[in-house]
Amino acid sequence: MPRQARIDAPGALHHIIIRGIERKAIFKDNADRTNFLKRLSRIVLETETVCYAWVLMTNHVHLLLKTGLAPIATVMRRLLTGYAVSFNRRHRRHGQLFQNRYKSFLCEQQLYLMELVRYIHLNPLRATRMVTDLKALKSYRWCGHSALMGKAEAKFQDTEFVLKLFGQSFRQARRAYESYVSKGIKQGRRPDLVGGGLLRSVGGWAKLRGIRDIGVRIKGDERILGSSDFVERVLKEADEQLEEKYRLQVNVISLQALVEKVAHYYKIEAEDLKSASKERLVTKARRALCY
Repeated sequence: MPRQARIDAPGALHHIIIRGIERKAIFKDNADRTNFLKRLSRIVLETETVCYAWVLMTNHVHLLLKTGLAPIATVMRRLLTGYAVSFNRRHRRHGQLFQNRYKSFLCEQQLYLMELVRYIHLNPLRATRMVTDLKALKSYRWCGHSALMGKAEAKFQDTEFVLKLFGQSFRQARRAYESYVSKGIKQGRRPDLVGGGLLRSVGGWAKLRGIRDIGVRIKGDERILGSSDFVERVLKEADEQLEEKYRLQVNVISLQALVEKVAHYYKIEAEDLKSASKERLVTKARRALCY
């Protein structure tokens, strides 16, 4: 059965999981981890991709990214190809480093952002006991939790946005965030947060049966984690983008014509798109053009 195309758009939220081939380590020491983070930081900042959460485990990585100027597929290709080449050279090995293609699930931000930040940042404590407790997690340098708690610096991570979800001042927000993370420890593994589809979106078989028993019809997709309305909206927009892509290919639209179309849509001058302007509307239009 052919694999489905990834779904993406400017501003889309993605939970990304990268695994080593045959569950083998993709980080052998801290030099590898530092190398990976430097590459991630450079690419995220260059493409204005937003990173809300991240964790480096021994044989896998979790990222929570929001699409910026470049599609997530482009960001990940640059990150993984560059890292794999440098890892193989450093450790004198050959061949594939990562397991198949990375997993990427488009998530409904309003429902899942906070849950995913907590889930991802609890991995070192919950999955393999790389840290002993929440206090140790606070200073664990290979996880975005330490940056949110103000114990480490990660320039590529949008800590301010996440903390504002928990309080107005940094002190208040960090206290509330830490309490929220603490409550997630007893939840254990969360299979509903590591994929898409109908079963995960509703929270398991019991809830799905309950919904079906009362005659409610809902829609799901393995690539999407979100409510039925969100899934339908994303799929509709993806179909429209696909139709537009083929239409543009048939018409062989030029770059200049595309610039003019985007400028017309956003009601700005075409020259504005080529300028260094940081005006919000121009920046938004430029992102759409680049995508």
